Formats: sequence, C-alpha cells, structure tokens
Amino acid sequence: MTEEKQFDIDTLLAQAGNRDNHDQNNAISTPIYLASNFRHRDLEDVENFDPKKQYSYSRLATPTRHVLEETLAKLENGTAAFATSSGMAAIQLVFSLFSSGDEIVTSDDLYGGSFRYFDYLAEHYGVKFSKWNGRDYNKLAALITPKTKAVWLETPSNPTMKIIDINRVATIAHHANANILVCVDNTFLTPVYQQPILSGADIVVHSATKYLSGHNDMLAGAVIAKSAEIGETLAFNFNTTGATLDPFDSWLLLRSLKTLSVRMTRHTANAKYVAASLAKLPQVQKVLYPGQGGMISFYVQNLDQVDQLFKRLKIISFAESLGGVESLLTIPAMQTHKDMAEAARLKLGITDELLRLSVGLENPADLAADLTQALGD
Repeated sequence: MTEEKQFDIDTLLAQAGNRDNHDQNNAISTPIYLASNFRHRDLEDVENFDPKKQYSYSRLATPTRHVLEETLAKLENGTAAFATSSGMAAIQLVFSLFSSGDEIVTSDDLYGGSFRYFDYLAEHYGVKFSKWNGRDYNKLAALITPKTKAVWLETPSNPTMKIIDINRVATIAHHANANILVCVDNTFLTPVYQQPILSGADIVVHSATKYLSGHNDMLAGAVIAKSAEIGETLAFNFNTTGATLDPFDSWLLLRSLKTLSVRMTRHTANAKYVAASLAKLPQVQKVLYPGQGGMISFYVQNLDQVDQLFKRLKIISFAESLGGVESLLTIPAMQTHKDMAEAARLKLGITDELLRLSVGLENPADLAADLTQALGD
C-alpha cells in the first residue's frame, strides 16, 4: 500500500503536486516536463538506473506523470497507479492481465464501449464473458468457475444507475478464489464518494476524461492497483504497450484534481435539485438517481418528446460524455450503447425513451427550467 494517508481527501486533492521532490525549485504547481528523453551522466548511471527514481524515456515515466500517478494511488488507496491516454486505454491495460480461455464475470449494465471491447476480446482472443444482473449475489457465486480470473463491475452503473455492493462482491469472489481480481470502474462517483479498494476491490479504473478532469477538454484514463504484485505486472505491460498520458495532459489532469472535491459537492447538490424537478414533470415517466454524484437517467413518454427536447435546449448540450462543468444530455440507445444488440439493450431498460443527463455546475434552477421548457406541454 502507499504510505498511510495522513490527511483528508479534500487536503490531498488541494495539495496534489505541492511539496514534490521532483522539482528542484519548490514550485507550488507541478511543472510540465515536455522532454521526450532525459540525459544520463555516464555508464555507471545507466548500469545503476532506478526507474522509480530516475528518468530516461518518457514512455517509461515523466516527472509530471509520476506526480499525477502518485496522487491517484493515494486517492484510491493503491500501491501503484497508471495514467493512460483514454478511459478505454485504461480498460485495455487491465485486460492485458488476462489470456485466451480466461473467464470474466461482468455486471450486465456497463458503459457501451466496455461491452464493445469485451465482444471484441471474445471474438478475436477467446476471452469468455458471463453477465451477472448485479442484484442476485447467489447468482454471482454460481457464475464463478475455476477459470474465472476477474469480476468487472460499475457502480452506479451506466446508464441505469444500478448500485452494487462492492464488499459483498469481493467477499464472494475471493472466497471462491483468492486470486480472482475484483475490478471496479469508479468513474461516476470518484474517490470523493467511493473508494473501492477499501471495500475489497483489487483494481480501480477511471475514465479520467470525465469527473477527474471535469472540464470537457481532455482525454485520459487511470488504473490503480491494490497490490504491489499486480502493480508490477501492469507497469511492465504499460511500458510495453505505451498508451501513456502525455506530459501536458498529465499536468492538466493534476491541476483539475485540485478542485475535484468541491466540484463533486456541487454536482451532487445540482443533481438532487434537478432530479426532484424532473420527477414532478408529467412528461417524465421515471427518474433514476443514485443519491450522489452528478449523473441522472430518466424516461420520457415517447421518442417524439426526445427529439423536441434536444431541439429546444438552451443551456444543456446534446452531447456524449459526462462529468464536466457544462451539463450534457445523451440518448444511450443511439449513442453510448448503440453497438449493443437491441434485445440486450431493451432487457436492461435502455430504450429510446431513456436519457442520461450529466448535471454540470450551472445554476440548478436554470437547468431545471431548461428541461421544463424543452419538454414543453
């Protein structure tokens, strides 16, 4: 594990990169090191090279990314973290731990891109996937076989906001086989509201493009490992495949983390207000909100209302992605989960009438009014 956390997460976030020993000039904000390579002093320097303390080539490590990864590891209570070029690159890095014939149990409601990648692995590499409904924990135990290598889940799920008990999943999986890796996508709640490793998870993944960055202006991913052994394997695979986050985006993400706690507090307050307002509208059939974070899904009466809604919006943008300061509204069946088979989508409740709202940091009354006028009579 990383050194014992001495401070509250708010302090860790605000102080991210400060008092860092990589900078000789004691800058409060971590500098951006744009170098692709670093000079060696002599042959002895190369022979005694320590990649944890020295730098040679930026794919292996850069000072800026190093500080970011140390911060991510502390936030999620892991031993090692890896900042990747996108959220999907983070998922791909985790799956570099598995081989053909391995079996993975996944919760049945996930980001559509995850399902697309899992289908690709099943078709081309022989990785076997089984889906669990996220509710029946006896069913989860029954799905685990001697070939099961991991359980993969999101909570809250995307887009139906299903809540899964991470501790219970970890207990079941590790009781069946201590080597099974419990992997949690923590994009929606972030370490401000949920720290999966403390609940028994082995690996945490983020699409850092979303809340960790929070400004709809960059792509990034993160993987955090609980054990040093997993961290060492991931480090080798990370260096080998090279899907690393560049120095500027590493600095940008590190800077964004400093406001994560206050942003999540406002996202939550706004989302609670908007969810309550939506629930009062006759055009809205049902509102799905997990109680924390800025993500809401809701059902309208019919598809005609959806088209009208998107055309009339004045503040909220009709756009994919989530977690930024600007509010975004998407239709998962046609966007994020478009590649899923229709029958599978409908079984999960991902209909043409389901909309997913990423509630931003605007005035919540303005957001509620925008939705009300856009839905019309």
